[in-house]
This record gives sequence, structure tokens and C-alpha cells, in this order.
Amino acid sequence: MTKKYFGTDGIRGAINSKHINGDMFFKFGLASGTYFKSQKKKKQIAIIAKDTRLSGYTLEPALVSGLASAGMHVYTLGPLPTNGLAMLTKEMKANMGIMITASHNPHYDNGLKLFGPDGMKLSDKIEKKIESLIDKKISKHLSQPKKLGRVKRLETGTNKYIKILQKNFTKEFNLRGLRIVIDCANGAGYKAGPELLKSLGAKVIPIGVNPNGLNINQNCGSTFPKKIRSAVKNHKAHIGISLDGDADRIIMCDEKSNIIDGDQIIAALATRWKNKKMLKGGVVGTLMSNYGLEKYFKSKGIKFIRANVGDRYVKEKMKKYRYNLGGEQSGHIILGKFATTGDGLLVALEALFALRKGKKASEFFDKFQKTPQLLVNIDVKDKNIINKPEIKRTIRRMEKLIKGKGRILVRKSGTESKIRIMGESENKTLLSECIKIISKQLKQIESKI
Repeated sequence: MTKKYFGTDGIRGAINSKHINGDMFFKFGLASGTYFKSQKKKKQIAIIAKDTRLSGYTLEPALVSGLASAGMHVYTLGPLPTNGLAMLTKEMKANMGIMITASHNPHYDNGLKLFGPDGMKLSDKIEKKIESLIDKKISKHLSQPKKLGRVKRLETGTNKYIKILQKNFTKEFNLRGLRIVIDCANGAGYKAGPELLKSLGAKVIPIGVNPNGLNINQNCGSTFPKKIRSAVKNHKAHIGISLDGDADRIIMCDEKSNIIDGDQIIAALATRWKNKKMLKGGVVGTLMSNYGLEKYFKSKGIKFIRANVGDRYVKEKMKKYRYNLGGEQSGHIILGKFATTGDGLLVALEALFALRKGKKASEFFDKFQKTPQLLVNIDVKDKNIINKPEIKRTIRRMEKLIKGKGRILVRKSGTESKIRIMGESENKTLLSECIKIISKQLKQIESKI
């Protein structure tokens, strides 16, 4: 199902580009407000949160204007993690929640993620319906003057979110005696992250908590783990937590300064949940999940299935198969018992809860040997270059070459103008050669466009 505006995780792009500007965000607000208003709930409420990008100040008013013009009452929450927005959408019984963010992308990008009243990201089907409304004549959806929505700022969003997170654990749970470094990527979790850990008694060393509108994800956060590794070492911390721009991803670091990615976190949590009889069904990973993780689950008798890349698709498979744990190597991890989407802080708490009796992070997360994996990103003007016959032929040749010794995955990025090439094999030389050949072919064709 081809979509015009939405990608694998909402809408995203460069600020003031074709889709990411004030004019379009008014239309997004009007269209989504019109769709959810038609669901005929008693109250017509939308809530909005955002990360710390400077462009949020230009996009939020436009989005609010569109929603209010559709007759939706709007609450703005300011900077808040994405799952905080999802949780509050459900708790406040709102029709919808909208997160203004470009997640792990640089500051010059922005976008939005939409959530329904159940706190779930919207299905492809609903996104298509909203897209059809975006392209219709604006005047058709404008409310009469007396039926315009009202707009109010809520200053209590962070506190409400922290309380919801804490309710998932016993009252006795505390982090006293633990020294924790948290890198908030100068993003949406810069207030909630340190406040949450301090409220539980931890000695907190916060970094990436001075957003200026332009430094989100800049040499910090989950996409730049070098920062957390260095901080853990310098402060002799017990553990490090690294979030991305909207705090729905988490990468961790143990006391020995070893980086712990999403696959390793999932393996540790799945093992613990199975031992505690908390794991339901099995685990959902993605096409990018390390083969070593799959082998580990097989050895432990834990069912494992793969979804398309994107935490929304992970959640859909979790729901379909009634699994309660899933996620991505990048750190999007969904704890089905507690959340509807990825939440870095919630995952951190679940891991810290397992470590509360003095177990070392290096022991808890050491579950499997990763299969060597290589990921290359190729910048392209048009991602459909992947469908060209000569590219398909090259990919098939490389798949045949590595068959039985590993695997190759070539896909469009859902959030950026890139083609992502991922390969796995114990034969590093063969792996490198296969990826080099595909990359070269892509670059040659791209240069001719």
C-alpha cells in the first residue's frame, strides 16, 4: 500500500521542504482532526507534544490551528518523550495524540507521529484515509465559528508521565546506591529522564540536557554511543542510558564501558521474563535483528519472529501473535505489558529493576555472541532506485553468493533519503565484498540521475 505523505514512522523530512512546513502542518492538523472528529466521541480532544527542535516553534502553531479549525480542542504539552504522549493520549481519553519530532534525525529535519485513542500508532489504513483528506479542498473541513476548538497549555505532562512509569513497579523499588549516566540527546527526554532517576534515589550524571534548538542528536544520544561510553568510564558509573531525540530508543552501556544495543537488551529481558514466567508467546524482532539473537532464542526455546523495520510493524505482529516483547536493534523496544510503543525510559527502568539486587550490568546483558554485521547507508535522490533492474540483478547475485554463509538485506529507509544495505556473515571478507559491489552499483546509477 503506497502512501503519499506517511513513511514507516509518521511523516518526516527537512524543515520548510515540500511536506514539512507551516502550510502542510495546518493541512495535517485539519485532516487528522476531521478524521478523528468523525469517530463521534463525546469530547473532541487532541494532545500535542514535541521534541526540542527550533522548528517545532513554527510547526506546532500551524498544527494547532488546523486541529482547532476542524473543531478539536487542543492541549499542548511541550517537550515530552513520544511514549509519554502515547500514554497521556490514552489516560486523558483524547481522540488523538500528535508528537512533533524527527526522532534520531538531525535538527534540520522534523515531522510528526500520530496516535489513536488507544495510544497505538495509526495503521496504514487510517493513514491513507487521513492522506485522502489532506488533498481535499480545505473549506470542506473548516468548522463554523461557534464550533472552533479551544487551545490550552498543560504544564504537568512530564510529572504525569513519570507517575505512570513509576506505577509499573513496586513501591519499594529504588535506585539508591547506583551511579547512572543518562544521555538525553538534548531532546524530548531532557527533563523527564534525570527527574525520573533522581526520584528513585539514583546518583544521576546527566548529559545532553541543554537543548538550544539546534543540538538535538548532535554528537550525543543513542546514535552516538561514544559519548555514553566515555561518560560511564570517566564517572565510574554502574550503568549508562542513552536516548534518542524523542526518547523512544535506548542504547545502554555497562560498567565496563561496553555498548549494549537493542538486540542485547531484548535478549536479557526475554530471558528474565521467561524465567519469571512473564514472557507471553515469544519475541518479535525485525529484518535487521542480529542472526546471533535468533540463534540464542532458538537455543533457549523462545519463539522468535521477524517484522518489517519500524516499531509500528513490531507492535502489529506482537498484537497479532499475542507476544508481549518486541523491538529493534536500534533500541526501539516495546514492553507490551506496559506500553504501546517504544519507550527508552521504561525499558531502562525494567533493566534497572532486574539489577536492583546488585547484579552487574555486564553480567545481565551478556547473553549471546553477535554474528558480524555490516551496515552501509547510501544517500540517494530517489529511493525507488532500488527497483531498477540492474540493481535487482546485482542484489540477487550477491544473495546467491552469500547463501548458506550469511544474508544480505537491501531496503529503503523509511525516514531518510537513503538506501540501507545490511549484511551478516561469519565470513567478514565475503560480507564486505558483497556489500561493496551493491554499494558501487547504487552509486554509479545514482550519479547518472
